[in-house]
Amino acid sequence: MKFSLTLLLFLLTQFAFAQLPEGFVYAQDSLPDLKVELRYCYDNNFVGEQIDGYVNEVVITTAQTVDALKKVQADLKAEGLTLKVFDAYRPQRAVNHFVYWAKQVNDTMMKQYYYPKVDKRNLFKEGYIASKSRHSSGSTLDVTIVNLETDEELDMGSPYDFFGPESWVSNTNLTEKQIANRQRLQNVMLKNGFRNYPQEWWHFTLKNEPFKNQYFDFLVE
Repeated sequence: MKFSLTLLLFLLTQFAFAQLPEGFVYAQDSLPDLKVELRYCYDNNFVGEQIDGYVNEVVITTAQTVDALKKVQADLKAEGLTLKVFDAYRPQRAVNHFVYWAKQVNDTMMKQYYYPKVDKRNLFKEGYIASKSRHSSGSTLDVTIVNLETDEELDMGSPYDFFGPESWVSNTNLTEKQIANRQRLQNVMLKNGFRNYPQEWWHFTLKNEPFKNQYFDFLVE
């Protein structure tokens, strides 16, 4: 009986640690068709290594964000499309990792892929790296659109997390198809309660976000 009670207490403790803070949810629980590729869980990102705080490839957002995403998904699925998420809630320790990396100016391993025309010394000045991120408040996402049948991403004209004017929402140095794809993403997100970030076509924040200017640091797991 003593063993059983000890085991029960252990399991309850583990379950408690697995709980998200109040107001946060796992988006995939409500949106099973969501495609997910959390780049910061692996080394396929501008740093070139797994980022602090990313343990499992799960999309964590505020509950209000998921409600808005349901409307986005309904619109996209009517066209045979779906969202792919590259990043959602981001722990403050991950932001700290980016800041530390940005200060290591000689570490340019991923420069040719993500910032070929940007001097790493200027990443802070030009707004690509900051000490705080809207992602840490839980209502910001980095997304693109995927064809449900082929599982292929729509061509947006620049890769995710590419630093430079090529990724600005206002960039028109694109093909007609790329411009149309970007506009489709902008339209569906803004229509359903999000606002964009002008320097990154993939970046959207929920309007009236519940934890604005609050920066959380629990793990992505």
